[in-house]
Amino acid sequence: MRGTRKALPLPRRAAAELVGTGALVAVIVGSGIQATGLSQDVGVRLLANSLASAIGLGLLIALFAPVSGAHLNPVVTLSAWWTGRRTPGALNGREVSLYIGAQLAGAVAGALLAEAMYGRAPGGWSTLTRSGGHLLLGETVATAGLVLLVQGLDRIGRARLAPLAVAAYIAAAIWFTSSGSFANPAATVGRSLTDSFTGIAPASLPGFIAAQFLGGLLGAGLAALLYGGRPPAGSHVPQ
Repeated sequence: MRGTRKALPLPRRAAAELVGTGALVAVIVGSGIQATGLSQDVGVRLLANSLASAIGLGLLIALFAPVSGAHLNPVVTLSAWWTGRRTPGALNGREVSLYIGAQLAGAVAGALLAEAMYGRAPGGWSTLTRSGGHLLLGETVATAGLVLLVQGLDRIGRARLAPLAVAAYIAAAIWFTSSGSFANPAATVGRSLTDSFTGIAPASLPGFIAAQFLGGLLGAGLAALLYGGRPPAGSHVPQ
């Protein structure tokens, strides 16, 4: 979530994004499968999944932030690039492409790993359709809030709070948004590979991903409006 460590080799940073995103999706999908096996109550399932996802995300941000910035999310990477595009040492186009490629590969691997851990044949598509304007509105709101939070913390010099703050936000957003707060295009793609509680049918991907990118633009715009056009010199550009 915190600033990209430009001093570290790009392959190491990309590996952190791949492993981190893979672990995040494995936590999301695996906890959903586990919750389904333990309870038939949808509310209990959602509670278990939201807690596991939020705790896992916070830990992963704390672990990988010193290496890659712990973006773990193409929307966060693109917003960080756009915000810092005129700042010396910020992400460039090649780095953005490699980060996003690593995030997508990690998300797919994480979903397949979670399926395999529970003895389910990996590689099947989700049949859980998530469509409707209200869900897309919820996903836009969820992603806008995430980007606003991350960039806002960076602009006020409190990026160190990102692991706790982002985890808390995601836990809340899973409950208060109609979409369940995917808020991550890479994780959304990965979740299309599990026919479980946390899945999303491939046909629903375009709408969700478009809503996420729109939310990212709105969140970045709000951060610029509220906190200024760019982070202060020397600050980190977070997830």
